Amino acid sequence: MKLPVMPPLKPMLAKSVPEIPPSLHYEPKWDGFRCIVFRDGDEVELGSRNERPITRYFPEVVAALKDSLPARCVVDGEIVIVRGKKLDFDALLNRIHPADSRVRLLAAQTPASLIAFDLLALDDRSLMAQPFRERRLLLERALIRGPMVHATPATQDLGVARDWFEQFEGAGLDGIVAKPLDLPYRPDQRAMFKIKHDRTADCVVAGFRWHKNDRVVGSLLLGLYDGSEQLQHVGVSASFPLRRRRELVQELEPYQQHDLDGHPWAEWARAEAHQGGRLPGAQSRWNAKKGLSWVALRPELVCEVAYDHMEGTRFRHTAQFRRWRPDRDPRTCGYDQLEEPVSYDLARILGH
Repeated sequence: MKLPVMPPLKPMLAKSVPEIPPSLHYEPKWDGFRCIVFRDGDEVELGSRNERPITRYFPEVVAALKDSLPARCVVDGEIVIVRGKKLDFDALLNRIHPADSRVRLLAAQTPASLIAFDLLALDDRSLMAQPFRERRLLLERALIRGPMVHATPATQDLGVARDWFEQFEGAGLDGIVAKPLDLPYRPDQRAMFKIKHDRTADCVVAGFRWHKNDRVVGSLLLGLYDGSEQLQHVGVSASFPLRRRRELVQELEPYQQHDLDGHPWAEWARAEAHQGGRLPGAQSRWNAKKGLSWVALRPELVCEVAYDHMEGTRFRHTAQFRRWRPDRDPRTCGYDQLEEPVSYDLARILGH
């Protein structure tokens, strides 16, 4: 492979802002795996956000790209899986598997697609120094759309972007990305803007994990009660300064439950309970050496957290701790408090 832009390459990033800024280029924010595609004839490499190749996990995407992309190019985009009328991030996570036979099976059962949104190189020319306006135009001309390769919808109309922000969440999308039209491509810099939904929920804190580098709290394990009054693990809150992490050790110490009998997550301490998903104490899918041991707490503490959206029964991203809620009865912290977005057909977004 010999391209004007070579792997590995860190993608350009976006910084969070509370509102959609005016007078920019707007696109839906896709909820998948960020991917930079390098193609040189029959050679195709898929690079992830952390610069690791993920080519082997998506053979069907590689085949589709050979039909849809120019023979020599570098494209920035997002790998997603569409199931029914919306995106399925859990199915996408399951595609990262060490066994080739499993990879091939999942490629047939849950095929992925690429949503392209930037063109970084074409033939022998690097486009990274060119304004985004030019790169977008060249992308639209170069891309041959197919059932598994799409150019992301785009608009410069702020009103349309606001409508997308409200409507597209129902199809599993993640908000809006706003880009200056004169923006060159800046790897690993937060040069774009992202606007995501901000909601709050009162959650039970039923455990915590130690920080990987110190004997301080790394993350709080959050739970919500379902309709059968079972406390389900719904996500984590982990963004604390070091001083606050140390304070949390003292605040949580009186609630530690060393004997797991009677704890709602006792079964998760058994190895056989870890086979089905990402539960407290389970092994990380992305790093087999990363320990996720946890400390059980009596389910008596309630905190308010901010979250953007749900993926199934869990928070899609790390929730942001807002405050303790000593006035709340933990048993009243259920899924019924969560806002449900109105369903929206993803096919309408992709123009099918």
